[in-house]
This record gives sequence, structure tokens and C-alpha cells, in this order.
Amino acid sequence: MNLLRRALLASIGAMIGWKPSWSKQISPDSGEETSSQNETEESSVTPRHVLCFLGKERDLSPLSDAASQAIREFATGFSIDEDYSQAEPDDRMSQSFAVCWDRVEADAWSPADEDAVTDHQSVLYILGPSMQQAETVKVSMVALSLIERLIDAGAVAVKGESAGIAHGLDRWRELIRQGAEVVKDADPLAEQRIGRLAFAKRPLSVSGYLESVGFHLVGLPEVYVPESTGSERQIVAIMDAVADEIAQRGLEPTLKARRASLSFDSTYEVDEFKFNPYGIVRLPK
Repeated sequence: MNLLRRALLASIGAMIGWKPSWSKQISPDSGEETSSQNETEESSVTPRHVLCFLGKERDLSPLSDAASQAIREFATGFSIDEDYSQAEPDDRMSQSFAVCWDRVEADAWSPADEDAVTDHQSVLYILGPSMQQAETVKVSMVALSLIERLIDAGAVAVKGESAGIAHGLDRWRELIRQGAEVVKDADPLAEQRIGRLAFAKRPLSVSGYLESVGFHLVGLPEVYVPESTGSERQIVAIMDAVADEIAQRGLEPTLKARRASLSFDSTYEVDEFKFNPYGIVRLPK
């Protein structure tokens, strides 16, 4: 099945199981939780960004022209998906964005952002290049710059399909600003953190844990924290702390210090955009 089609079906399926604070991952075919694929070692699959932009006109040219120009100027390897982009509204978008809005950052979106999704008139999908681990952070910073260019061209809402994350336009602008600053400062650890905040979704619920989704977009494994550890906000703070520790100290020292394990038993299939080829760090129960 076409990879973008799989991503869209998964996004639609996730609506079925959405809860106010997180959603279980739902199989688009069965409506039930997907089963573990029992991966036993790191996969050769490479992650990629899939970006969804909503326009205010029944005309794709303002967004597609801006995207094409950005691809020529700096977003090498990105491409417009001609099959699923459309110069008309998609009535699934309100539900899809409702599932994907970031519920961690305060004021991550506003009623005006919700209205913009409801009133959209066109949809543009952009596919990122397949990324090797060493280039994920750089490409994610490019993705932020691409989002900036399309917001300036009139995009009224933006969603990262690879992890199912959406922010309001003001939050996107803040992430873009922070990203530009750390790129200017040549601070790769800070770039990785901004990329993670921009493109990863957390927390989601899976089998007694709360999980992150999308850390592979900045070259990191996912982090699973037992639900019994604390409140959702406390668990999100732990996820972010573990991710920072892996980036700063390395994977093995972090596993040892946290008494955690590295697993490749994923609830996502290897041909899904949410599949993390770098594995899952599971904190002990």
C-alpha cells in the first residue's frame, strides 16, 4: 500500500480511539489495537517527514508554488505529493486535527486555529526525504523552515503526519523562531530538542505505559514510561529528560543510569511512518 495512504488511514483510524489526554494506536483495518511485530534488532528502515498544510482558498497554487520555490532553494529532497493533495476541503480534517493537537504545551493552539481547520478549502501534502540517523536533526530543521515558508504563503494549519502532531500557527512560529536561533548558534543538541518538540507526539497510551511517538525524526529511540509513575505531565517531563540524556550522554549510559531496557517490539509495522527503527527505551515498572 502507498506509504502516504497508510499514514492517512492510520490518522483516520486514530480518531476512533482518541481520549481527551491521549489516544491508543488503532489499526485502520480492524479498529483494534495493533499487535507487536516482535522486532528483535534494529531495522534498516529510515524515517521521513510527511507534512500536511491546509489552505484558505480552493486553489493549491499559493502553497504549492511556495513549496516548490523552497524545495529549489533549501529543502532538497522534499517533494509535493500530487496524489493526495487537493484543491478542495477534506471533511476529515477537523477530527484528524482534534486527535493531533499538542496537549503538552500551554496554549499550543487556539479556537482560531480550530476554526481555520474547519474552514479550510485545500490540502497540500509534502513528503520529506528518507533520513539516515546522522542527518535527521538537520532535515528536521529544514522541515521547520519549510513550514515557515508555507505559513507565510497562507497556510492556515499545519500537521506533522509522521507522528500525528499539530500545533497552532503561533506555536509553530515560536518553534520556527527557536529553531532558527539554535541553528544560528550551531547547537546540535538544542536543534534536536526543538525538532523533538516540533515533530513528536506525547504522551500516548500503550499496554500499561505512556509512550512517545516521533523521536525517530531526530534520530532517537522512543521512550516508554509506566503509567503508574505519576501524572501525565510528570511522565512527559521524564520522557523529555530521558531523550535529553540520550542525546547528551549516549544510549548505553542512559540505559544503565535509568535501569531501562532497549526493545524493538513496536506496535507499528515497519512500513508505517510512526515506526521507530532506533527502538524503544522502556523504563522499569
